[in-house]
Amino acid sequence: MNIFLHELNAYRKSIILWTISLAVIVIISFSLFPSFSRDIDQIKNLFEAFPKAIRIGMGISLDRFANILGYYSFPFSFVVLFGAIQAMNLGLSIVSKEVREKTVDFLLTKPIKRTQILTAKILAGIISLVITNVIYIAVTSIIASVVKRDDYSFKIFFMISITLLFVQLIFMSVGVIISVILPRIKSVLPISLATVFIFYFISFLSSITADDRIRYITPFKYFDAVYIIENSAYEMPFIIISLVIPVGAISASYVIYDKKDMHAV
Repeated sequence: MNIFLHELNAYRKSIILWTISLAVIVIISFSLFPSFSRDIDQIKNLFEAFPKAIRIGMGISLDRFANILGYYSFPFSFVVLFGAIQAMNLGLSIVSKEVREKTVDFLLTKPIKRTQILTAKILAGIISLVITNVIYIAVTSIIASVVKRDDYSFKIFFMISITLLFVQLIFMSVGVIISVILPRIKSVLPISLATVFIFYFISFLSSITADDRIRYITPFKYFDAVYIIENSAYEMPFIIISLVIPVGAISASYVIYDKKDMHAV
């Protein structure tokens, strides 16, 4: 029994639905770009009525809103939010669905180590996210090239877009460790939504306050589109954190899962 292929096949519908959802967000948003760029002064006046913290939290940079890259940071903030929910759902399902669907006893009686089972499941989850990102970036690149008014740096465009995968890997790893810690998860969606929106709320809180230390708490603030546009680079402390969290969470998950008492049917 190839667990990796079985899991990947099980995620097929999820990959399709989430990829379409993310693409639709960008397609609808970019379809408005020509109108926004023509009436940029009116649009700026409209968004200036919003509190600055709200604008920052939504990725709105008024100075760059007429440019495709500056405009992209606005819908991308919502793309990352939905992508985080997808990743959190995946992470929570990796272990919990076996208990929930009462197949854990069948799986663990097979001549295969628990670490191999978890590895296959995690790899299937990662590949699912990679597939989502490859299709998303391809579709977004095509749409951006159609609606653009001026040339833009595809390198920066790609650097912004790929941060979706970075954030998703963080949330997936958090979901994995939660799934191996909790004895039973009846439904992943409530936990997923609660976790993601708590971190999303904290990201808005960091926009309101002048304390940059809050940024270290929420993955939604690790990759600032404005900073990427201005510097063609990521902020190194957050790159390090983005590596430490998944590695630490997954490593701990292996230790816990290998020793955990699994409830059979």
